[in-house]
Amino acid sequence: MTLMAFLMLSAQAQKDDRAFKTYLYNDEYEVFLRINFYDKDIKIAGQELYGDLPGYLGRKHHSFCWVMVDVEMENERKATMTMVNDFGSEDLTASLTRKNDSIYIFRQEKGSTVKIPKNGKWQKLPKTLEFKRK
Repeated sequence: MTLMAFLMLSAQAQKDDRAFKTYLYNDEYEVFLRINFYDKDIKIAGQELYGDLPGYLGRKHHSFCWVMVDVEMENERKATMTMVNDFGSEDLTASLTRKNDSIYIFRQEKGSTVKIPKNGKWQKLPKTLEFKRK
């Protein structure tokens, strides 16, 4: 019985450590990705109207975000996302590639450029951005 309980807990711990169920952060631009591409059960605080999602890109100390409305995982190393800003006025396709256990590369592929609010202005993010797993 004890062995079975241990194996079940171990399996659950491994399940929760999947590559695309995580929190990623970029210190330079103070942006983060909160994602769960498996269960697609991420809710945006204060914006629950969107319901359960694969994830979103947000900015530290700000409610603005880019919502992931669709995701397609190629494998445990790469996924492609369709994203829209929370105003619904811009959209894009981006990819997220897992470089190793702690580094992910976010790449804007086509569509709008991701812009985030900073000091009352819009700041464009680079087309390629490195995120670290927290």
